[in-house]
Amino acid sequence: MTTHQHKIGSGFGHRTTAAEVLHGTDLTGRLALVTGGYSGLGAETTRALAAAGADVIVPARRPGEARAALLDTAEVAELDLGDLGSVRRFAERFLASGRGLDILIGNAGIMAYPETRVGPGWEAHFAVNHLGHHALVNLLWPALRPGGRVVTVSSAGHQLSGIRWDDVHFERGYDRWLAYAQAKTANALFAVHLDALGRDSGVRAFSVHPGAIFTPLLRHLTRAEMVERGWVDEDGHLADPAFKTPEQGAATQVWAATSPQLAGLGGVYCEDCDVAEPTESSAMVDGVREHAVDPGEAARLWALSARLTGADAFRA
Repeated sequence: MTTHQHKIGSGFGHRTTAAEVLHGTDLTGRLALVTGGYSGLGAETTRALAAAGADVIVPARRPGEARAALLDTAEVAELDLGDLGSVRRFAERFLASGRGLDILIGNAGIMAYPETRVGPGWEAHFAVNHLGHHALVNLLWPALRPGGRVVTVSSAGHQLSGIRWDDVHFERGYDRWLAYAQAKTANALFAVHLDALGRDSGVRAFSVHPGAIFTPLLRHLTRAEMVERGWVDEDGHLADPAFKTPEQGAATQVWAATSPQLAGLGGVYCEDCDVAEPTESSAMVDGVREHAVDPGEAARLWALSARLTGADAFRA
């Protein structure tokens, strides 16, 4: 691998919380944007950044619900990642405000979604989890300040599938888990290529696996499916000790967005508040598979995404 895809010994771990990552850190004067920052680990990310002094913007598909959840913790704006028109309108409004952006965390996403088409027929996982964030980051690029960081939330699920170049939108048979896996690979590859393009401007990019967390992301799974996977017991109580709390799940993305330990690094996939080690497993274990951090695959995905969305801040 061409990136520094090896642990750096951060001193944090699987049970570290976002508040512990930010202990003693003053983010006063920093502006952060967290997609999906009003539910699950996104809400904990927002609260942790705000508690450390950052101003936080939470773009939300359901702004009323976001305001009710966050109260006065963050500024809420309307954004639907599955609608490129909505993404463009949000970006135009933000750029018109003249504000600079220091942290952008692409946290919003869907998992195990029933087969759904959005926009011009795009598969929903790929569209919402990846293409919407690709467009958002590229459109907001002029606002990102030197020293800024972009963090995309990937998953160990990436290990199940690379990019399906011959059928990205699952037009020849749908599998909700492979669709999710491809999108999570795309999130990691996006960070690889964005970092390569943006590092000379002083902006670095990272992808993260937050861990397994019991959040609304699981809403499309039945209890029977979760019992079969060993996640919960027959009564619906959490049964897998490896699961994290939302506060712990938010830690890695907060760490990637703020930690001075990552100075000089970028384009790497992180987990448990450290850089992940390479793995060849497809069993959703610790580590990152090469197909998710391969620079050639990342450049190819960027070209496809730029063509599909019309958004490329680095086009010559």
